[in-house]
Amino acid sequence: MFTIELSEDDRRRIDDLVAEILDGHGRPDAPELLDRITVWAQDMPRAVRTAANHFRLHEPSGGCLFTGFRVDDDAIGDTPAHWGGARANGTAREDLFLLLCASLLGDPIAWATQQGGRLLHDVMPIKGHESEQINSSTSAPLWWHTEDAFHPCRAHYVGLLCLRNPDAVETTYAVFDDLDLDEETVRTLMEPRYVIRPDESHLPKNRGGQDGDAPRELMERSFSWVAEMNSNPPLIPVLFGDPKAPYGRLDPYFMDRRDDDPEAMAAFDRFVKEIDDKLTSVVLKPGDALFIDNYKSVHGRKPYAARYDGRDRWLRRVNVTRDLRSSRATRVAAGARVIH
Repeated sequence: MFTIELSEDDRRRIDDLVAEILDGHGRPDAPELLDRITVWAQDMPRAVRTAANHFRLHEPSGGCLFTGFRVDDDAIGDTPAHWGGARANGTAREDLFLLLCASLLGDPIAWATQQGGRLLHDVMPIKGHESEQINSSTSAPLWWHTEDAFHPCRAHYVGLLCLRNPDAVETTYAVFDDLDLDEETVRTLMEPRYVIRPDESHLPKNRGGQDGDAPRELMERSFSWVAEMNSNPPLIPVLFGDPKAPYGRLDPYFMDRRDDDPEAMAAFDRFVKEIDDKLTSVVLKPGDALFIDNYKSVHGRKPYAARYDGRDRWLRRVNVTRDLRSSRATRVAAGARVIH
């Protein structure tokens, strides 16, 4: 894990920067703030910027951990019962830190079909989701996966800022560079012979009754596209890029077994076994911001028991792209962040 440890001076300078920005704009997701977030990120301490740039450019690891930021546990309030619930913006300071770190790696983006189009997501237990394959589950493991693997505009990085983790719940991950795959397996995995369907977080049943500010017809188009991907997914490769250090996209829980292509399935099974064998974990502490490289790694979460008492595990999540233009056909304006 590539780690950027904040010094005491780094923390002070970042706290001052965050306070200055919030004093002028109030909300971390205010449009005028987001238009300038990349500029403000360049006011982060130089050592932090240098390390983040090295991670972005040279890809030394499948994850980058910013550690040492301090969360104000009293100010953030209780762990919410649902992402759609109304509450005071007590996480503004922490959210802005997450966005500043994200903007050293790329541009934050959101999905119209996830958590009402919000840029910043809540990751916490929701009653009724205990056994589902969604990040609000608890009693079942969240199986390792590429984030939004089905989507051509999926994020390059997934940022997770820990606000609270009293039970030391483990985030699991594996890096493709660590896998031992023969050339024939890699060749097969790089051919368009696999099917990935949308995961449950994008499905209408988790719409939550909130669609943000998007026009109704645009939201219906978004959910219709997801439905089409679910019912008629294309054949795709699961590895791509340099065969010697490939990128990947897979989400086995939402992938079809193809009885008509046993060679492809055998290669995929070898791939899955290698990931299972190399899977490791990290326990995020309050203030830790982990950015998973969504092209080089898979990630998941081990099960735990939720109490639903306002003290449960709580993360804030953001998706980050290195190429905002590639999704232009799905966004309402060049500077818009939400993918429809």
